Amino acid sequence: MADRNAHYTVPGLALENGHEIAGLLQQRLHALNDLHLALKHVHWNVTGPNFIAVHEMLDPEIEKVRGFADEVAERIATLGGTPSGRSAEMVAERTWEDYPLGRAGTQEHLQEVDKVYDGVVSDHRQVISKVGDTDPITEDLLIGQTRELELFQWFVRAHLERS
Repeated sequence: MADRNAHYTVPGLALENGHEIAGLLQQRLHALNDLHLALKHVHWNVTGPNFIAVHEMLDPEIEKVRGFADEVAERIATLGGTPSGRSAEMVAERTWEDYPLGRAGTQEHLQEVDKVYDGVVSDHRQVISKVGDTDPITEDLLIGQTRELELFQWFVRAHLERS
């Protein structure tokens, strides 16, 4: 495959650092695109008690995650990388399993969504720790997204709690 990177990055970063960070962000882009699709899948396939609450809770999360993917893709391009939104590439390069459920009850879906958020948030945090000293702009972007993702996970977990 030909070099997918431009011959530039942002001012103040070495070319190799910018391209390395863009590579790390590509995995985040894959994860966010996959999260968006998984949440939409749940939105369409959740059933049972509290259906409408979960169905409607997911809409703003889905839109926000789609926006996060766009932010990450634009940061990759700004760093001189080439963001990929190709589904085959996402599947080939992902390090996680596909969302396992089809039509299922609210509790079953929310338990799986909680696991998905665990993975996405943990991986975002790992990249934050890797880029923090080198690129505070990318770090800031990911910190803001992680804050929102953690909030969304709390919404899911609140549904899973038993009083």
